[in-house]
Amino acid sequence: MTTTTSARAPRAKAPAAKNSSQPSGKPVRAAVATKAKPKVAAARATLTLSSRNYSSWSLRGWLLVRFAGLAVEEVVVPPDDAAARRELLLLAPSILVPCLTHDGVRSWNVMAIAYYLDEIRPDVGLLPAGRAARAHCRSICGEMNSGFANLRSSLPMNLRARHKGHKVWAGAVPDIERITEIWRECLKMYGGPYLFGAKRTMADAMFAPVATRFLTYDVKLDATAAAYCKTVMAMPEMQEWVKAAQAEPDDIEELDMDF
Repeated sequence: MTTTTSARAPRAKAPAAKNSSQPSGKPVRAAVATKAKPKVAAARATLTLSSRNYSSWSLRGWLLVRFAGLAVEEVVVPPDDAAARRELLLLAPSILVPCLTHDGVRSWNVMAIAYYLDEIRPDVGLLPAGRAARAHCRSICGEMNSGFANLRSSLPMNLRARHKGHKVWAGAVPDIERITEIWRECLKMYGGPYLFGAKRTMADAMFAPVATRFLTYDVKLDATAAAYCKTVMAMPEMQEWVKAAQAEPDDIEELDMDF
C-alpha cells in the first residue's frame, strides 16, 4: 500500500515572545514551588480477643481500646484453641489474650495495653487528671489485674447465664467486700457516676467484668455498688459486647455448670 503525504503550506512565524524583564504595567507574581506533603499511612492495629461470653480479660482490653478511640481490626481466637481454652479455665501460667498490636508494637497484658494506650492517646484521659488521682487509679487497677483469685474461680464470667439466689462461696466473700469498698471509696471521693468522676478511665474498664459477675450470680450489693453496676451495664460499649456474647454459638461446658 502506498501512503500519500499531502504537502502543507508553510506556517506563519509566531510573534516573538515579550521579554519578561520589560515592564508590562502589571505586577508579575513569582511562581512559588510547593512540595506535596507525603501521605502518612495510618498505623494498622489489631486486637486479638477470646470468647465474648466468658473472657473477662478480652472485655477489659476491648473496653480500653474503645475508651481510647483507637480503631482496630478484631481477631477472634476460636473456642477450640487449646491455649485460649486454658486461659479461660484459669489453667494457663499467664494471660496472653487480649493482645494489642499497633504500629509494630505488641502488648498482651491488659495493664500493658492500658498504659500503652495512655501513651499514644494521652488526651483521652484513660488516667484521671491530678497526680494523686492517677496514683489511686493505677493502684486499684493493679489490684484488679493481679488479685481476687477466689472471685475469678468461683464466679466465672458468663454473660448468657443467670443464677438467681446463688450462694456465694465463703472464700469469695472477702474479694467482693474489697471490690465494693473500692467502688464506694472512689464514688464518694470523685463524685461518680464513674470511679474517677464524670469520665470513664481505665479503672472502669478493669472493673466492668466484675459488674457482670455480680449480675450473673445474683450477688447482694449495697445501694452504691448496685448503682455503679447499673451505670457500667448501661454503657453503649457494654451493651454492644453483651449483645455479641449472646450471639456466640459455642459453650464451654466447664463454665456453664449448674450452680
